[in-house]
Amino acid sequence: MAVIYVARSAALTKWASDVGQGKHTYKLGVADDAAAAKAAAEAGWGGETDWKLVHSQEVEGLDEEQALARLGRREKTIDPTYYPRLKGAAGIFRIALTNVQNSLLVAKAMTADEPLVEVKVKPKDIADYMIRNAVA
Repeated sequence: MAVIYVARSAALTKWASDVGQGKHTYKLGVADDAAAAKAAAEAGWGGETDWKLVHSQEVEGLDEEQALARLGRREKTIDPTYYPRLKGAAGIFRIALTNVQNSLLVAKAMTADEPLVEVKVKPKDIADYMIRNAVA
């Protein structure tokens, strides 16, 4: 069964912030299994080797092109041909934090148990948001 994963690199995030892409940059990908996803993250993308898997989930019948296209409808992908530093790495997204916050607030509003308070977004929340939008 395929595994969809979200990874993050501190060095690439710093670079993206310096070039105006924001500090919320993540890589979405699909691998054959969890070991392949971990090996891909260790190999790195965009000239960086400090990638860490934030979250992964098993999915059935999904390939990387479909996942990137689905998430690309909601979030902005960073074009690897425009930025030579990325060295052709597809699937690196600039995530709008307000979209993630709105998604979390709607989820909280749907549950009657929790009061609506301001949401503090964590990297795991962003990864869940990315995977949910790439799978649906």
